[in-house]
Amino acid sequence: MAIVKPFKALRPPRELAKKVACLPYDVMNADEARSMADGNEYSLLHITRAEIDLSEDVDVHSEEVYNTSRDNFNKWQDKKWLVQDDEPRFYIYAQTMGERTQFGIVACASVDDYLKGIIKKHELTRPDKEEDRMIHVRTNNANIEPVFFTYPAVDEIDQLINNIVEGQEPEYDFVAEDGFGHHFWVIYDRDVNNRIEELFRKKVPYTYVADGHHRTAAAALVGREKREKNPGYTGEEEFNYFMAVHFPDNQLEIIDYNRLVKDLNGNTPEEFVEKLRDSFTLTEIGKDIYKPDKLHVFSMYLDGTWFRLEAKDDVYDDNDPIGVLDVTILTKQVLSPLLDIQDLRRSKRIEFVGGIRGLGALSQRVDSGEMKVAFALYPVSMKQLINIADTGNIMPPKTTWFEPKLRSGLAIHLLD
Repeated sequence: MAIVKPFKALRPPRELAKKVACLPYDVMNADEARSMADGNEYSLLHITRAEIDLSEDVDVHSEEVYNTSRDNFNKWQDKKWLVQDDEPRFYIYAQTMGERTQFGIVACASVDDYLKGIIKKHELTRPDKEEDRMIHVRTNNANIEPVFFTYPAVDEIDQLINNIVEGQEPEYDFVAEDGFGHHFWVIYDRDVNNRIEELFRKKVPYTYVADGHHRTAAAALVGREKREKNPGYTGEEEFNYFMAVHFPDNQLEIIDYNRLVKDLNGNTPEEFVEKLRDSFTLTEIGKDIYKPDKLHVFSMYLDGTWFRLEAKDDVYDDNDPIGVLDVTILTKQVLSPLLDIQDLRRSKRIEFVGGIRGLGALSQRVDSGEMKVAFALYPVSMKQLINIADTGNIMPPKTTWFEPKLRSGLAIHLLD
C-alpha cells in the first residue's frame, strides 16, 4: 500500500505566493524563462532555471548554473521569501481551468515505494535528464519542484479535502498569467493529517506518476544515494521521501498531444491520401477545423483541408494495452511506414504540440509552409494510463499532456 507523509514545507508568505510561483522548469527554454522572470526578483525561476541570472551563452548544465541556483535558494530563505512551517503537515493544492477544479494533496512520497514499484510509471526516462535534476536536488538538498501523481479515488479522502476547502480560507488564492486559478490550503488539524496518512496506507494500493517522470526518478535516486552515504539510516530521515501532489484519478483529464510533420517523404498530397486509405476510412471535411470525437478517430490537416480518419478494425487490437493506443496506431500505420519517421524521440522531422494550444495552431503551422501535415488525436484516458502502468508497459513518447501544469514554489521539501 502507498506511503505518504506530512512534511514541514518551505513556502512563501501569502503576499509573495503569486510572485514566487512559476511554471515547471521543463516547459520552457532559457529565453522563455528570462522573459517570464523579467522584472520579478521573487520568481522561483531564479532557482529552477538559474541560467537566467548568467550570461546567455552559459552552458545550462554547467556547475556555475547549479551553484547559482543554490546561492539564490539560500538568498530566498535569508530574505524570508521562503519560510519553513513549524511542524509536518499535508497541504491541499487545487487548480482551476475553465469550469473544472481538481484538488490534490501535497505530501511526501516514499523512496521505497518508487524502488519497489508501488509508485508506478508509464514513460521511459532519459539518463541525461535524470542526471540534470539529480544534480539540482543534490546541490540544493531539496525537492524544489513537486511531481504530479494520481491515485485511485477514495471517498473519505475526498470528503476530508472538501471539509477543509469549505471550512477554511485558502492560504494562497490567485489566477496566474495564463488564466488558470491556483488555490492552496494548509491542513492544521493533526487528526485530519493522521487520518489522511492512514487512509493512503489502508486504501491506496498504488500511486501513479502522471507528469514529471524525470523529476520523480531524480528525487528517488538522490534519496537512495543519501542512504548509501548514511548506512545507519532509520528510514525516517527526510531524504527517504520526496514531494508530490497527489490527485484522485476521477478528477483528472488528459489533453490531446498532437503531431506536426515537415514533409510527406516524397509523396504528393494526393498520393499520401490514397495510401492512407489502406488503414483508414477517410472523410474530407474542408476548411472548418475538425476535432476527433472518439478513440481511433484522427483529424488530419493537409494542403489547406481537414480530413477525418477512422482506423479500420484490423489495424489495432483492443486487448493490447499499447497497440490499442491511437498514438501507436498513427505511428505504425502512418509515421513509420509512410513518412519514414522511425524514432519519435530523435527525429527532426516531427514536432509534438499539446492540445492546450488548440487545433488552429496546427493548421497555422502547415499554412505557413513550416510544416506539411498535422495530425490531431483523441486524448488518452486515465483508465488507459493506469492500465498501462499496472501491466508494466510503457507508453510511446509524447502520449499524455496534463493541464494546468503544477506551479512550482508553493511548497518545497527540504532533505535535512
